[in-house]
Amino acid sequence: MSARFASLVAPIAIAGTLFAAPAMAESLVVSVDRATIMRLDQPAATIIIGNPAIADASVQNREMLIVTGKAYGSTNLIVLDGQGQVISESTIYVQAVQDGAVTVQRGMDKVSLACTPNCERVLAIGDSSDAFSAVGSQMETRNRIATGAEAPAGNN
Repeated sequence: MSARFASLVAPIAIAGTLFAAPAMAESLVVSVDRATIMRLDQPAATIIIGNPAIADASVQNREMLIVTGKAYGSTNLIVLDGQGQVISESTIYVQAVQDGAVTVQRGMDKVSLACTPNCERVLAIGDSSDAFSAVGSQMETRNRIATGAEAPAGNN
């Protein structure tokens, strides 16, 4: 190799190490209303979710996160160590649940069912307002009864 060629290549090689691109971000796919575990190589001190309306993350222990899908779409997750250094960057894709889901469309009205094996109405993003409100109200009442905050109908 000539001295002139070496003098041109050396600065380029050094610049490449100084300005190296960050590691490629990971992708994580989770369904709406489902959780998945994300393991880390080192302890996390801070977690940042780009859009908390799309997904949420909580620290189970310092090297394990629980990521939950909240709405369809994508967002990012950044994990920092105690010194504020990035230890992980991920893109989170939140999709519809695929197991046993059935959608009934009547004109502009949409109703979602979970058929596992019997079909029951479920809350799903995009359902018509009436169907969503009816199922939501029933679920809220059921949860209040289950926690003892309300007596079951007919047991007064």
